[in-house]
Amino acid sequence: MTSSPGFSHPKITVVTPSYNQGRFLEETIVSILDQKYPNLEYIIIDGGSQDNSVEVIRKYEKHLAYWVSEKDGGQYDAINKGFSRATGEVMAWLNSDDKYFPWTLHVVGELFGRFAPVEWATTLYPLCLDENGHAATCRHVDGFTRFGFMSGENLPGGDWYSREYIQQEGTFWRKSLWERSGGKVNSDLKLAGDFELWARFFSKGGAELHGVAVPLGGFRFQQNQKTSQQMDLYLREAHEALLLHGGIPYSWWQTLVLKKLEKLQRYVYKKFDKKIRNRQHVKLCFHGGRQKGWELHQR
Repeated sequence: MTSSPGFSHPKITVVTPSYNQGRFLEETIVSILDQKYPNLEYIIIDGGSQDNSVEVIRKYEKHLAYWVSEKDGGQYDAINKGFSRATGEVMAWLNSDDKYFPWTLHVVGELFGRFAPVEWATTLYPLCLDENGHAATCRHVDGFTRFGFMSGENLPGGDWYSREYIQQEGTFWRKSLWERSGGKVNSDLKLAGDFELWARFFSKGGAELHGVAVPLGGFRFQQNQKTSQQMDLYLREAHEALLLHGGIPYSWWQTLVLKKLEKLQRYVYKKFDKKIRNRQHVKLCFHGGRQKGWELHQR
């Protein structure tokens, strides 16, 4: 599916939850505002930081749709508080130590503006940053499907077959999908609220995830991160969320077959992939060059 020449930029709402991240917060804010996306609604919810976070926020408040600094119930409560004020057609959150890239919002705006079938999209190139905000790693992901997600493919850490996670920093969705999937992040969870939301998008929302063939967000490695310090808890919460929403990780024999398939040459893998795994077609967004622009593909 090729894009049409003209489109209107959909309003994109980005929420940044923050608490005592003044060291990184300005870099996060600048990574969003410096893109000068023409239809941006940017909201910052600070949990009553005791460092210089409020000073940083006030420096940019004329560019914000809303901000507040007050005690809250944690990261996911802050995200829900921000999204309760969202009026954008497209939504995302970016944590206060992570970053977007200079092209992120323009690529996302074009994809959602041109293609009605795109209800949520994520990068095929999850990029991680070091503590100084410089690129550290960038991997390629083939794509995502509902069947694969519900079979545990996007939940590493178990004894089932798994591949890559869905990068929260590079994921965007329509407000209509958000609303029909419950309209909130599960604030009862401590770490895996993103994974549980993806499970609802696939199950309750019934939407396929489109993969975008450029990096869209950077996850920063830094010493004080909750997820890196409590990975076991994240995996436990995510596994419970998968089961709650009807997912069943691959069995031992399916895992064995799939791991053996990975060892075969790529052309053999492609030949038997659909037959053995019964996967749905992967939805992809590729740029076809100067003449074609963005296009939707199915593989």
